[in-house]
Amino acid sequence: MTEAQVGAEAGTACFHCGQPVPPGADYRVEIDGVAQPMCCPGCQAVAQSIVAAGLTEFYRYRTAPARTPAETVPDFLRQAEVYDRPALQRNFVVVDEGNVREAALILEGITCAACVWLNERHVGRLPGVLEFSVNYATHRARVKWDDTRIHLSDILRAISEIGYLAHPFDARRQEEVQRRERNQSLRRVAVAGLGMMQVMMIAVGLYAGDWYGMDPHLRNFMRWVSAVITVPVVAYSGQVFFRNAWADLRRRRLGMDVPVSLALAAALAASLWATATGGAHVYYDSVTMFIFFLLTGRHLEMSARHRAGQTTEELVRMLPAVATRLGEDGSEEAVPVAELVPGDRVLVKPGETLPADGVIESGASAVDESLLTGESLPVPRRAGQSVIGGTLNVESPLVVRVEKVGEETVLSAIVRLLDRAQAEKPQLARLADRAAGVFVGALLLLAAGVALYWYRQAGPLRAFEITLSVLVVTCPCALSLATPVAMTAAAGALARLGLLTVRGHALETLARVTDFVFDKTGTLTLGRLELEGIDPLAGRREDAALEIAAALERHSEHPIAQALVAAAAGRPLPEAEAVRAVPGEGIEGRIGGTLWRLGTRAFVEALSGTSEDVLPEAGETAIVLWLGSEAGLCARLRLSDRVRDEAAEAVQALQARGIRVHLFSGDRAPVVLALACALDIDHARAEMKPAEKLAALRDLQAQGRVTAMAGDGVNDAPTLAGADVSVAMGGGTQLAQAAADMILLSEDLRHLPQGIDGARRTLRIVRQNFAWAIVYNLLAVPAAALGLVAPWMAALGMSASSLVVVLNSLRLRRLGG
Repeated sequence: MTEAQVGAEAGTACFHCGQPVPPGADYRVEIDGVAQPMCCPGCQAVAQSIVAAGLTEFYRYRTAPARTPAETVPDFLRQAEVYDRPALQRNFVVVDEGNVREAALILEGITCAACVWLNERHVGRLPGVLEFSVNYATHRARVKWDDTRIHLSDILRAISEIGYLAHPFDARRQEEVQRRERNQSLRRVAVAGLGMMQVMMIAVGLYAGDWYGMDPHLRNFMRWVSAVITVPVVAYSGQVFFRNAWADLRRRRLGMDVPVSLALAAALAASLWATATGGAHVYYDSVTMFIFFLLTGRHLEMSARHRAGQTTEELVRMLPAVATRLGEDGSEEAVPVAELVPGDRVLVKPGETLPADGVIESGASAVDESLLTGESLPVPRRAGQSVIGGTLNVESPLVVRVEKVGEETVLSAIVRLLDRAQAEKPQLARLADRAAGVFVGALLLLAAGVALYWYRQAGPLRAFEITLSVLVVTCPCALSLATPVAMTAAAGALARLGLLTVRGHALETLARVTDFVFDKTGTLTLGRLELEGIDPLAGRREDAALEIAAALERHSEHPIAQALVAAAAGRPLPEAEAVRAVPGEGIEGRIGGTLWRLGTRAFVEALSGTSEDVLPEAGETAIVLWLGSEAGLCARLRLSDRVRDEAAEAVQALQARGIRVHLFSGDRAPVVLALACALDIDHARAEMKPAEKLAALRDLQAQGRVTAMAGDGVNDAPTLAGADVSVAMGGGTQLAQAAADMILLSEDLRHLPQGIDGARRTLRIVRQNFAWAIVYNLLAVPAAALGLVAPWMAALGMSASSLVVVLNSLRLRRLGG
């Protein structure tokens, strides 16, 4: 008798694990006729399972107490608690207001759209989980939770309970997961293919024997050989179908693998029975073909899914693994990017990728931002300007002071938005998911009816074959794949163009837009003042006037000052002394002993005490400054917010597509009307407050119009949020981008009509996918029910239906190309 049993007889130890039994605990289990004490419900449940399985000899022959239930928990579930540590979460968790947190996860074990559906419903019902969505194309999940009610480790455990493995997203780990997924899929396809070829060769002999005659012993031998080959194919290659079906049934769901598993199990069981009893028909060839065709279709679908999510993966992989950190003494140290913190100084050499968001401390170079913005040419960057992690330094070394790392960077935010958009389901996708769930139940009822009918008409063997074909030929996979693969491919193509989709409904709504509303400043215009021209007076040279004006404004942060200094860039400027700004009037200072003023005409003329009409009016659309000294006026400077070069082309392209263009602006009426006239916009309104813009938008919607809004400022946020679909400029405010459904990272307005073309094409392809899935099932189900489709033909047809949908959707990857 073991030490544990002795202790148990004394009433002090658990009979199962040997741990002390708490006072008052009564979890006894009857083992071999004796009620034995247990320390907890876990040991009680394990012991009851051992008794129920007839394995009580375990207790007689064991040499040590069993492990406690805590010891039998898989290592992963214990390791999951590590992810609750704040120091670790800093690298992959975004903390919102209060205790709300958001993270990206990789899900392993996803094989079809039903897996996504099961995970979303299971995790979404957990108390404390606020949002949970899975991107089918990349197998990435976005989870938002209240950390006071549930921890991340609890969510990971809940996912493992339904047979999937989840862990925080890491780009390099996902590459490994996808590589392992491909290799495993190829092995299963290879085993199924080899088995199918061997069984088919034997089947040819059996079919010839049925026609020409065959010795019964030889027929029986060949059947047993087929069985020996088929069983391993089902056990190894076909296990994925049974595992998914069992997971669905445990959750009381009817997933897409349920009818497939029923068909495979029934065909194999009937074949083994016929082999053992000398029955008339075996279906080993059909079983192996089922598995081979289905796995081949899923492997091709998986490869297409990986390609569809390629743009997001390219964004994720943009950050380097190692950065060169500079010490206080200028020493260089190679450190992992994950160890960088705000305030660190890093050296970025030509050809290297910037490791984090920051500001250039020293150096000037050109930075390639093409993957983020779609801009094909490198952008000049110099000291004091911001740079984005993941962009490529092209020309010269830069020293950058890190400002944002991890999930706080612009790149991480873009990936987060893209993930959210691809995981959010448009109305068409939600409708397809509901239809697919009903479809499986209806299919099983139909199969039962078909079996009963043919059993009465033609006997059990014919009924079995036809029912098998009905179960296999129909699969709602094509319905569920119709939208997500198309949306993911289209979103990736538009992202490469510089138009980032951040809401799931955006593409669907953009395709139906009838009215496009533009803000003026920062949207149709560049949003910054530029020097339009200089009108010199009194024989002054134009360049001399610019140098004096820029010298006065050199140290000011005012937008007008920045425009003048930028216009004089590269020129030697004189030193200005005793510079003084007069609010609402202008600025004055001494240059070379002469007092100069720059500002309103009255302010400048007051210096000389003279007033004269020397130039015609500059018009009401420009900002006018006067430059003068004690000797009188010497120049007039005209500044304006320059219209984007591509604005007219973009407006014409939208109008050519039958879309009515509107201009809503808070600027002065003359400026707005002049811009509307230049761009040929018929519907323009000026001096509008944010509430008035929103009210005008609501009026359009009340007329049944589908509205799109493009803007960039804080004042545009209410209108962006109120539009049916909204686009924020890439250089706009964070509030505008948060309210938008799409972000124009390229800031090229010509990409908007291209985006509309892409959205319309996406909707057409989604409708084609639905039409194909519906027509296929309308033709295939009756044909199978009438006995016109052999089981192997059913397997081939079902695989082909899903593959057609995926390949059709992948045509969207060429949008804008």
